[in-house]
Amino acid sequence: MSDIDPITLAVLSGRMEQIADEMDATLFRAAFNPIIAEAHDASHGLYHATSGDTLVQGKSGLPIFVGVMSFAVKAVIDKAAAEGDLADGDIFIFNDAHIGGTHLSDMRLVRPYFRDGELFCYLASVGHWHDLGGAVPGNYNPAATDAFAEAFILPPVRLARAGVVNQDIIDILMRNTRLPQSAQGDLNGQLGALDLGVKRMDELLDEYGADTVKAALDALGGRAETLMRSELSELPDGRWEAVDYLDNDGITDEPLPIKVSLEIKGDRMVLDFDGTAPRCAGPVNIAYPTAVATAYVAIKHIFPALPANAGVMRPIDVKIPEGSLLSAEFPAPVGGYTETILRMIDVIFSAMAQAAPDIVVGNAYGTINALSIAGRRKNGQPWVMFSFYGGGHGGTPEGDGLNHGNAPISTATIPPMEILEAAYPVMFRQWALRPDSAGAGAQRGGLGAIYEIEVLEENGADAFLFGERGRFAPQGVAGGEASVTNHFSYEQDDGWHEPPMASKMRGIKLKQGQAVRLETPGGGGYGPAETRDPVKVARDVALGFLSPERATEFYGTAWKEVKA
Repeated sequence: MSDIDPITLAVLSGRMEQIADEMDATLFRAAFNPIIAEAHDASHGLYHATSGDTLVQGKSGLPIFVGVMSFAVKAVIDKAAAEGDLADGDIFIFNDAHIGGTHLSDMRLVRPYFRDGELFCYLASVGHWHDLGGAVPGNYNPAATDAFAEAFILPPVRLARAGVVNQDIIDILMRNTRLPQSAQGDLNGQLGALDLGVKRMDELLDEYGADTVKAALDALGGRAETLMRSELSELPDGRWEAVDYLDNDGITDEPLPIKVSLEIKGDRMVLDFDGTAPRCAGPVNIAYPTAVATAYVAIKHIFPALPANAGVMRPIDVKIPEGSLLSAEFPAPVGGYTETILRMIDVIFSAMAQAAPDIVVGNAYGTINALSIAGRRKNGQPWVMFSFYGGGHGGTPEGDGLNHGNAPISTATIPPMEILEAAYPVMFRQWALRPDSAGAGAQRGGLGAIYEIEVLEENGADAFLFGERGRFAPQGVAGGEASVTNHFSYEQDDGWHEPPMASKMRGIKLKQGQAVRLETPGGGGYGPAETRDPVKVARDVALGFLSPERATEFYGTAWKEVKA
């Protein structure tokens, strides 16, 4: 069957998205660790049988996985082709970030789906496991100089062969984590999600037939490409550049530029990252698959109506320079990939704002502030609280940025304070919006947040921070102002201290009753601040979002004349 009518295509598209969504929900409900169960740091999808291209992804999973999981599936395709013995019921597992993208905390399971003895497509599951060994609990090691210091590394191997699980692989994994119960629960959840995906695909093909479903999958890719070309054709031709900086790599305290040139010609686009810093010693490098996937995430933000399908990227040429920190090869450390891809998104937004300011937003807060607090309970059991934290999003053409949102690399949620306090021996002294943190503009950025976390365990704890934006604030667009920088501090016997490298530090010793404090950036502003409605300025002052001094500095004095 070479063609398919639009109604059937729409129905099948929805059905396949529902399969991926249901796989997401299955893992979220079954996972043991809050990063998956509460924050939804995971994803599921359907992938092409020969290319590994993303066909369908669940709407609840992380967008960054749309692109990188196609590289993961392709790695399995290549392995199976080399060995020549792919079978129904095989399941591959690995976390090697240089092959599959992102970082070693993300465990990938890939399963071929067969129909009538023929390979039809692949199903895949990826989730952020709580701990996979390495030098730092939670695996965000700001001082890592190779991947071996970040986590246990597993290349693509068969977890199951023809439906028979290899317990040896599970035993190896469980021996290389500080939290085996959590890891076992997450693994079982991912296996359950894949089982459900197979069941739902069987039901779908029983109802519509393999030929019709395959035609729909092919058509979805072509449709995504056509939509992308149409969007690009509406934009002006030209070439625009933007550059921003990472604070440092955690090893050498020097800024690292991330640069892009964005060129549009007709219905095609080139994103060229020439001029970006070379590979560095510390863990802000990323692998090539991650860089390509990040470009997709940025494009998806700019054109939100586009489907989660690899066809979107066919008219876009992403050029990643060899030897740069965006194309690091094994065993370069890549644990802090989140910080680098956020800067990639920022510079793409800033470049696109010069071409079409009406379709972009100001830079978001630009760091997940990966914070691990770990120790041992009185009974000797280890505990590891790893979480990420929110900040403000950029101002938009339609309105102010979101206060205290999550990073734009994901649809994940920030784990609730109540969940973290219930699971770990900590107490949040403060969880609040950060005044004066938003970038000024006609539409201001969203506000960042303040978190202050006290250790309750009498044995104390060690803290590890991997953040960014400690020295370079998120930028505004279309004449909007930058917001403020990230600020981290920690409590000791002689008072509060700050990390020498601003946003990264390991081995912070905390006694019972001592705390760490994060003050996260807001988002960059959109449009000139002097054009902001004074009523909105006065409202922000009244709510405590904005101090009178900062209001006058950026917006003048007209807001003072507004009657309450």
